[in-house]
Amino acid sequence: MFKFINILCLTLVFGVSIFAQDQTDEYKKNEYYVGYSNQQVEFGSRRTYHGFEGAYVRNIHRYFGLKADVSGAFRNNNFTITGLGPTDNVYTFRGKSNNSVYNFLGGVQFKDNRSKARFKPFGHVLAGAAVNRFRSSNFTCTVGTCPDYIINAPAATFTNTHFSMAVGGGLDIKINDKIDFRAIQVDYNPVFSSGSRQDNIRFGIGFVFK
Repeated sequence: MFKFINILCLTLVFGVSIFAQDQTDEYKKNEYYVGYSNQQVEFGSRRTYHGFEGAYVRNIHRYFGLKADVSGAFRNNNFTITGLGPTDNVYTFRGKSNNSVYNFLGGVQFKDNRSKARFKPFGHVLAGAAVNRFRSSNFTCTVGTCPDYIINAPAATFTNTHFSMAVGGGLDIKINDKIDFRAIQVDYNPVFSSGSRQDNIRFGIGFVFK
């Protein structure tokens, strides 16, 4: 009887150790994402920005992890403005604008991180700061006589930082044990400033490295 109890205890200890090892090894602890970001930025109407996104996730459970996320997107435009001079003369000048938006976010990601899963839908809730930057330059008079203070004006840069969020998710597809393909990511990416809200949308595609 005593021998049987010893054998049973050893079996239980061995079984628990295997189970614990399986629990530890069944998902990857670290996850790195790099991809293309298409951002639909709301400035009166939606404008398309192109850029990048990178993220790191520390998985602390099979189903969720802590996430840090950085994205940047850019858009360049040529614009034309018509004005009225001091002697009622009409003039037109053109310029160039360089626009960018960066998001610095952190939060939680939810995903079944089993190593053997092929299709891995995920969701995340992130919050942080959005930095918008606008730069205008290259002013050239095209019609009439433009005032010197416009033509000779130096490039002007405006930057503002506001609270932002990203709520959304997507689908990862396993390529091998080290790489997943992120087939789609869609985020609602609002930016809050001075009692107003900018309703941006962020799309992504890329690769996850584990």
